Amino acid sequence: MKKLTLLLIFLFAFSSQAQVTIEQTKHDNDIKLSTLPYYSFGKGIGITSPDSLFQMNIRFRMQNRVTYLENDGESGAYDGQIRRLRLRLDGYVGNPKFLYAIQLSFAPGDVGEIKEGENINIIRDAVVFYRPNKHWNISFGQTKLPGNRQRVNSSGGLQLTDRTINNAKFTIDRDFGFQIHNMNEYKDKFSYNLKAAFSTGEGRNVTGKADDGIAVTGKVEVLPFGAFAKDGTYFEGGVIREKKPKLMLSGAFQQNNHARRTQGQLGNDLFETRTMKSVLLDGMFKYKGWAAMASFMSRSTTENAITFNPEDLTESNYAFVGNGFDYQLSYNTKKNYEFIGRYSIQKVGNDIETKAPNTKQYSIGVTKYIWEHAFKLQGEINYDTLDYYNGTTKNNWYVRFQVEIGI
Repeated sequence: MKKLTLLLIFLFAFSSQAQVTIEQTKHDNDIKLSTLPYYSFGKGIGITSPDSLFQMNIRFRMQNRVTYLENDGESGAYDGQIRRLRLRLDGYVGNPKFLYAIQLSFAPGDVGEIKEGENINIIRDAVVFYRPNKHWNISFGQTKLPGNRQRVNSSGGLQLTDRTINNAKFTIDRDFGFQIHNMNEYKDKFSYNLKAAFSTGEGRNVTGKADDGIAVTGKVEVLPFGAFAKDGTYFEGGVIREKKPKLMLSGAFQQNNHARRTQGQLGNDLFETRTMKSVLLDGMFKYKGWAAMASFMSRSTTENAITFNPEDLTESNYAFVGNGFDYQLSYNTKKNYEFIGRYSIQKVGNDIETKAPNTKQYSIGVTKYIWEHAFKLQGEINYDTLDYYNGTTKNNWYVRFQVEIGI
């Protein structure tokens, strides 16, 4: 009888705690976790079980685009595609302290080319969380690492249709492992966040490549004037029109031991492993529709970046080493037309200067927010200059129209 009484008391306390949390969030079913790898203005469709012990939010988003492009020495061409098509599920099971997040991708540009011997890349995120209180998040699974700001932000939260050339080459992206985040954000006073990750270093959906190397990542974020409105660090642009100046400065470092791929968690396989070190610095400022971002990214290796096929020394591959800067400025009018300019410069490392060009990228764009970032129209003109080691230069450009919609 005594054991039965204790059990009933435990079940009552457990269900009461879950119900209190539900009551606190019933008007906002958006699960806000620092390790969630995406940001959405929409709250999706929420389902909560009658006993309040299970919750699931369902969301989708898609990006449809058409592009006209001209690459140096080639005829102009048109390209139309579904760039991204995502399905996101998140919620909790049993207790709101134990959460989950799943994100699947279905567009060809998301999944990537299916290659013999490699796994299909439908799963982008599959991660479980323990959130003991509002300051701590502990996660286990596959999700984005605490890397550069533009990569941490959802592609749905971008001002332009794609991320920069430096993000494409130097980001640390997704990986499988553990993450611990300590969050200390307050409305109008000094705030900071500390984040760490211990992961495989092999990237997403990798199997059958066990080794003795792991990736260790650490990140510090400082917000001198307090937190941005509506989690504004997780999306670009001045769509919220901050009433007070808001600033975020962040720095991240990763050492990926015995990495097997050309970009650590991304890229093709190397012929030999390389230990890679990445430095990622970011700044973001927003005030009354104005938004500015700047970033620095770099990757280096402890050995020569070039690897050779031991069975055919004429065949080689290389880790992409070097560094780059991004600068971005925009203004959002009161009618939600945003005008954006971006400039990127990328310099490859000395080891690979004969293999890859130094690049500059100029982008201008206009975005019309219909329902904030969840439903918007985007136009963009992009111009690239590629300078090769032999003194030749190539100039490529494109103009693009894109529609983003989601819930």
